Amino acid sequence: MSPVLRPLRKREEMPDFVRAALAERGLREAYDARPPYQRNDYLLWINKVKRDDTKQKHLAQMLDELEAGGVYMGMKWNGS
Repeated sequence: MSPVLRPLRKREEMPDFVRAALAERGLREAYDARPPYQRNDYLLWINKVKRDDTKQKHLAQMLDELEAGGVYMGMKWNGS
C-alpha cells in the first residue's frame, strides 16, 4: 500500500485584494501558470504579515515578478 502524501504547508487562501490586483493587471493567467508551491508561497508571504503597507509591498513584488516572468521571490526562475 502506498503512503498518503500530504502537503508540507497548509494551502493559503487568496484574499480578495490579491484577486482584484491580479485581474486589474491582467496577470491571473501568469499566476495560474506558476507551480502550486509558488502560488502558495506568494500567498503565504502576503498573508503572514500584519501591516497593510507590508502586504502591499509583497503584493507589488509578486505582481512585478509575474509580469516580468523568469523571476520568483527575487531569484531567477526558468519556468520548469
